Amino acid sequence: MIEISRTQAIDPDFIELVIDLDKELAVRDGDDHEFYDQFNKLDKIEHVVIAYLSGSPVACGAIKKYDEKRMEIKRMFVKPDCRGKGIASGLLMELEIWAEELGYDFCILETGVNQPEAIALYQKNGYLQIPNYGQYQGVENSLCFEKFIKT
Repeated sequence: MIEISRTQAIDPDFIELVIDLDKELAVRDGDDHEFYDQFNKLDKIEHVVIAYLSGSPVACGAIKKYDEKRMEIKRMFVKPDCRGKGIASGLLMELEIWAEELGYDFCILETGVNQPEAIALYQKNGYLQIPNYGQYQGVENSLCFEKFIKT
């Protein structure tokens, strides 16, 4: 059974999952990894969710304030042997609920064109593609998405 827990970026389980995520992204992003990596530091992330399967951490995600109305989804990752089980959608839903509880109206995110599974996940969960925002403006390998989360 999957258990989702809210925590902080200093959580050792989160840090271990992020290490695995960064290894995978280094391969997927290739020469672009250094550019994207600068926007994925943990020091500005306060809200983290971790999925546990039989007590072991298998997936994570986070939100961080982007502006007064929008939280940005960050550091989404599911261990390869646990993919395809709906865990990422569960994490995404928990992050959206948390963002709404904190008073935000939207969740936004950036993902790469080399991550078709992530693109499909976000589209399946109601995210709509928007023009690239902030540091991703003009970056051809980036796709940005947004979802209105107020119920």
